Amino acid sequence: MGAKPVAAARESTLFSIGQVLERLQSDFSDLTPSKLRFLEEQGLVAPQRTKSGYRKFTQDNIERLRLILTLQRDHYLPLKVIAEVLEQLDAGQDPVIPGASHRHASSILAPQRLLSREELQRLTGASSRFLGETIAAGLLPAAEVFPHEVVAELSALMKLSELGLTPRHLRNMRASAERDAELILQAVSARGMSQGSPGATEHNLELASLLEIARGGVLRRRLGR
Repeated sequence: MGAKPVAAARESTLFSIGQVLERLQSDFSDLTPSKLRFLEEQGLVAPQRTKSGYRKFTQDNIERLRLILTLQRDHYLPLKVIAEVLEQLDAGQDPVIPGASHRHASSILAPQRLLSREELQRLTGASSRFLGETIAAGLLPAAEVFPHEVVAELSALMKLSELGLTPRHLRNMRASAERDAELILQAVSARGMSQGSPGATEHNLELASLLEIARGGVLRRRLGR
């Protein structure tokens, strides 16, 4: 049950350009179909093609795109250098990112951290029904593979459910978080920053952290009454 379920999911699940955009645009808002095609033309990613000529991307393709876009946005690397980094990764090496001390490309890509639904359930003890409820409530993404940090999220949701707050009860929390995200995006746009730029990303994280502190204070005072 180790890596085989993940490998099977990664190889068998194929995504259209639209589905790739859905998975990446929250982190890279300037990503467009034309940019995806351009990266393919440059030989940086090689999606599969259907008999009708439509592009289909694997989960590995998506993680490769995430690495490419991260190296562009956060490390300002030109495509030529990114191609060299990818070539070393494909050769089984662990290239150091130019200009970033002791940062390795594999630590950003980290495909080994992805978990299948079965592995996520095994690590958390969650039932298929409970995992389905969290996905239906919009608390976790409807995906076949998950980043490792979802283990902590699902474990917390299970504990909340044991204490009386089921995924159904937390729909409003999700809606509130989405409103906070929209508020942050508006604040960043008002400052003239384009979403996806290094400055905007840093500002987003700072605002999110401050909102968490403020929300926690309000919650504690409310419960203290």
